Amino acid sequence: MTKKTHYYLLLRLPKLFLISNGGSIAEICTIPLDTAKVRLQLQKRVPLGDSTAAPKYKGLLGTITTIAKEEGFFALWNGVVPGLQRQRLYGGLRVGLYQPVKAFISGTHPADVPLFFKILAALLTGAIAITVANPTDLVKVRLQAEGKLPVGVARRYSGALKAYYAIVKQEGVAALWTGLGPNIARNAIVNAAELAIYDQVKETILKIPGFTDNVLTHILAGLGAGFFAICIGSPIDVVKSRMMGDSVYKGTIDCFFKTLKTEGLFAFYKGFLPNFGRLGSWNVIMFLTLEQVKRLFFY
Repeated sequence: MTKKTHYYLLLRLPKLFLISNGGSIAEICTIPLDTAKVRLQLQKRVPLGDSTAAPKYKGLLGTITTIAKEEGFFALWNGVVPGLQRQRLYGGLRVGLYQPVKAFISGTHPADVPLFFKILAALLTGAIAITVANPTDLVKVRLQAEGKLPVGVARRYSGALKAYYAIVKQEGVAALWTGLGPNIARNAIVNAAELAIYDQVKETILKIPGFTDNVLTHILAGLGAGFFAICIGSPIDVVKSRMMGDSVYKGTIDCFFKTLKTEGLFAFYKGFLPNFGRLGSWNVIMFLTLEQVKRLFFY
């Protein structure tokens, strides 16, 4: 690598951590969709012929309406505190490390990196970032998963900090990394789609006559990255949510095959619509913010 590239990396890395602000804004705006997604993913299939056990949550709007009606409107923001903590750790690391790692593994200036190295860099930074942030993800899912309780039954966790404490006390420190395997796989893939595919889609759009580097291009590229991420990442996301929200599974493989055996292949795409609604809009907000931060601070 040239001296010019080294200087580029040193100057770029600290500044890119500012971009985690985009993830935080997106998290606050889209967490109701994420809560609906988690509830749908954790909902088990109703046995055939059992008319008394109709599924509680039905579709995106039905799930959001049920949660708001039974638990209150602000229950849709359950898990927002660990969600913001996750964005500061995961969002800052994955975005902040992406450009430097991309340049390092390719040995070229980030503007000249082929798609293969973009994907590889995004996979690596996504895996590193979620390994650090897994405890925040676990607490977020636990808080989102707890629905309406019978009268007189206390909530398992009364807040994010108490949830961290209770998990460590009752299950051990290692329990904070429950579901790490599928979480690494899911977030490495999603990160590759969100960053590498966003890069590629944006570059492709800019080659079309009439398109410029503006808000419309950023929205289209963000939606494209979000859709691709959901298509390939949803099965792993379902396994991750179930392992974090329910302790009955012995591991990733056990969760995968139990879900497949009892509920079929389509169970891995439960909550697809709220998942895309959430991740698609999340990407749009995050990348729009990211592009504005880049223009304000870097150009």
